[in-house]
Amino acid sequence: MVDFQCKNRYDFDDLVEIIRILRAPGGCPWDAEQTHGSIRRNFLEETYEVLDALDRDDGHDLCEELGDVLMQVVFHAQIERERGRFTMEDVIDGIAKKMVYRHPHVFADTRADTSDEVLANWEVLKRKEKGQRSTADAIEAVPHTLPALWRAEKLQSKAAKAGFEYANVWGALDKLEEEVGELRRALEANRAADAPHGVKEEVGDILFITGKIARMNGLEGEEALHCACDKFAKRFRSVEEHTEKPLDECSQAELLALWENSKKES
Repeated sequence: MVDFQCKNRYDFDDLVEIIRILRAPGGCPWDAEQTHGSIRRNFLEETYEVLDALDRDDGHDLCEELGDVLMQVVFHAQIERERGRFTMEDVIDGIAKKMVYRHPHVFADTRADTSDEVLANWEVLKRKEKGQRSTADAIEAVPHTLPALWRAEKLQSKAAKAGFEYANVWGALDKLEEEVGELRRALEANRAADAPHGVKEEVGDILFITGKIARMNGLEGEEALHCACDKFAKRFRSVEEHTEKPLDECSQAELLALWENSKKES
């Protein structure tokens, strides 16, 4: 039995201590074995569960899921405490200093009367803080681990702020049509998928420019694609429910008719 006092209500310091105990000798064997890498996916999963609770506006679930994310933060900080590189206190101190530094319109004498001015100041301060001397530096600093459409949006946004942008969305749409033509030629030439100007490259170009079109219209590519996925799932259910035989036994004409019927229902 470890030396720990159970309470009716715990605070942040208690959480830090609980994680420390779990990883210490005499604690939990599973927790003690974990590394940054072994629980990396957990962090991502918990974050998505927070987003799900936000989308559902479920206060109860949101409270629980935020706790799960906070636990992940404390867990990773405890691993680093054991390695002697930093502590949870260092994490808190660092983010507090960053918030003060990046809000000079609140904590210093910089002027920012609108949200746009705040964001512009934020970007300048962020680049200075991270030693980014050019837009290319800022673009390369965008995490590769972001979902691809989201990463594309951030790259395009940074480039656009530097003036690298189509004059209007029609220029981007023309580029999309050009990329579709290049994909068609890659398929007709039967190039290897990974070859230069092969299917992989051309599909990637199409997705990239499609994301730009979404951004230029004030949309998030990730959200737009999720909506398309939801629409497909709903229509596919209708297709499956309106046929009396397995789908793989249906002809292309039958499948097309079922699909067109599902579109009328949605």
